[in-house]
Amino acid sequence: MVEASKLRTETLALHAGQTRDPRNGAQAVPIYQTNAYVYEDTEQAASLNNLEIGGHLYSRISNPTVAAAEERIAALEGGVGALGLSSGHAAVFLTIATLLSAGDHIVATKALYGGSINLMKLTLPRFGIITTFVDGSDIDAIRAAIQPNTRMIFGEVVGNPGLDVLDVAAVAGVAQEAGLPLVVDSTFTPPPLYRPFEDGANIVIHSATKWIGGHGIAMGGFIVDAGNFDWASSDKFPTLTEPYPGYPGMAYAEHFGPSAFIARARTEGLRDFGTVLSAQSAFYLIQGMETLSLRMERHIANARAVLDFLANHEAVAWVRHPDMPDHRDHEVAQRQLPEGATSMIVFGVKGGFEAGKALINSARLASHVSNVGDAKTLLVHPASTTHLQLGPEQRKLAGVPDDMIRLSVGIEHVDDIIDDLRASLRTSQRAVAGDAKG
Repeated sequence: MVEASKLRTETLALHAGQTRDPRNGAQAVPIYQTNAYVYEDTEQAASLNNLEIGGHLYSRISNPTVAAAEERIAALEGGVGALGLSSGHAAVFLTIATLLSAGDHIVATKALYGGSINLMKLTLPRFGIITTFVDGSDIDAIRAAIQPNTRMIFGEVVGNPGLDVLDVAAVAGVAQEAGLPLVVDSTFTPPPLYRPFEDGANIVIHSATKWIGGHGIAMGGFIVDAGNFDWASSDKFPTLTEPYPGYPGMAYAEHFGPSAFIARARTEGLRDFGTVLSAQSAFYLIQGMETLSLRMERHIANARAVLDFLANHEAVAWVRHPDMPDHRDHEVAQRQLPEGATSMIVFGVKGGFEAGKALINSARLASHVSNVGDAKTLLVHPASTTHLQLGPEQRKLAGVPDDMIRLSVGIEHVDDIIDDLRASLRTSQRAVAGDAKG
């Protein structure tokens, strides 16, 4: 194949990570449905197990199909390596577990997926890792939150569900000043839209379950390493700079150089935590990547048309999307995400809680699903589903008012999406009017 650095995103999405099948000449990446691999001899077995040579020895650590997916996402992001995992949440956890230990500290933005907040706020403290949450738009607050034991700055490029946009270049500047890696979750902004390494991020995380896979059929996550953080020059990351007893005498930063982080995440993280991406799921994600650029073009075009429709509809109380001029991070989005901020839209339907339920129940094209990034249009009313356990005031404080609808715009014909929304909005208002009369 032509050298990856000379190819454009659309081409990398089809070709990166794939070599010609030497035995059968398969055009598609084969599914290597195997647990283990036959050694050539005892010497090769020893070399593989001691990390002296590359290769596959057990599919919990690596697999040829998974490797093809890893190489493809690494090429798309411009990284030195990637690690495929069982879910995006596994990718978040394993990144933290690879770099941090008890007594360490994270600075994270508040605008995060609820699962990431729960991990950092509730679970990690049991293991001695504490997180300070700050407003991601306040660069001074991020800088002030850094402590002597801080080991990572974490944020989402576009926050879920509020759609806040992180100024990656600005936050990367703070991270570099402090000698810390910047880890960003770019799930809402896959490579056709944005490549965070170009703005100074060090590690990128994806829930490939969403837009990368794109069809709602496979769970998976990726960690991508830029290879641009000098682990060896810092004493803050002993997991990478000190000899590791698991491979006696080996220090990852010395042995693997720029790939030290991703190598440790694989050889320790997958071995010990077992968050493995199956070959079958990796195959599905590869199929998703092959059409990623085309799908994202359609996702974004449809989202912009739907945004215009919602912004001018009398039954819509408010609309939130980074393309909207009144969005807090509109200027950052225009500069950082010129290809499109995301195909997610959140909006409020007039009539509050009951109107939101009525809209969801009357949708005929859009699916009522607690997921995003599918080729099909998805919507959910968080107040009556994902955040139902919270009271109205708690939901409001969490940024989930009772009238909020979260919409993941798909790639259907945009007029059909809009027709469905128009009919659902009409029904929502009739439901509220009926309640008022009653």
